[in-house]
Amino acid sequence: MSARHFLSLMDCTPQELGSLIRRAIELKDLRKRSVLFEPLKNRVLGMIFEKASTRTRLSFEAGMIQLGGQAIFLSPRDTQLGRGEPIADSAKVMSRMLDAVMIRTFAHSTLTEFAAHSQVPVINGLSDDLHPCQLLADMQTFIEQRGSIAGKTVAWVGDGNNMCNTYIEAAQQFDFQLRIACPQGYEPKAEFLAAAGERVRIVRDPREAVAGAHLVSTDVWTSMGQEEEAAERLALFKPYQVSRALLDAADPSVIFLHCLPAHRGEEISEDLLDDPRALAWDQAENRLHAQKALLELLVEPAYHHA
Repeated sequence: MSARHFLSLMDCTPQELGSLIRRAIELKDLRKRSVLFEPLKNRVLGMIFEKASTRTRLSFEAGMIQLGGQAIFLSPRDTQLGRGEPIADSAKVMSRMLDAVMIRTFAHSTLTEFAAHSQVPVINGLSDDLHPCQLLADMQTFIEQRGSIAGKTVAWVGDGNNMCNTYIEAAQQFDFQLRIACPQGYEPKAEFLAAAGERVRIVRDPREAVAGAHLVSTDVWTSMGQEEEAAERLALFKPYQVSRALLDAADPSVIFLHCLPAHRGEEISEDLLDDPRALAWDQAENRLHAQKALLELLVEPAYHHA
């Protein structure tokens, strides 16, 4: 039985994604009631971090421990990967010792190449192209608070980055309309837009994107690895700040999400995360529950069929 990977939301069917979210909500409830549930006893997750992380590391590590397993943190400083060992070689060796591997990296090709040579599930903990684990948490947050997102309107305001690309995939998989407001030249990748077709529309005016939207999301204007562009981006993106006034143009039931870390006074106004419509703290917590559901899905069957 070949390992099942989660490199993109497209690696699951819409039905599977729906049941993942439902399972995440159940696991959240179990934790709230302090019910011990350890289906991954003696399973080990290897976590390779080429980029800094707070929520991804905490949620995967705590999640594995809560499911009865363990997680090993590996930075490029700790492994031969950082000294140029071929990705394929690392994948072959690591996957003989671990039950799953989570990778947070720059080039998406690092993930696809690792997965191609891995005997165990590989999970995308973020690449320059996609951040699918974050979208599981975002969708869980919306569904918990507002029910199904199918047929709703979502607005993305800001940079057409990996989060924006993943929202485009989510629009297809969770059946919502997506409006993206970004400056000229900062659009999401063309192949993601092409795949989504009519579901996604690019506009220049944030107010047009947000009008009547049920969910509004943004991210930092300068992502990891783009620090030298920061000043230029700051000037260009200024009109794209999400404020309470901008949210007022959305549907009255709107929720605002931000995958964090947030730069107050840049992509969001200083007070936005204190607005009752902003659910970034629930969203951050849901990384834990959604990833536990994902780990259970990917790691447990591999164990039973071994």
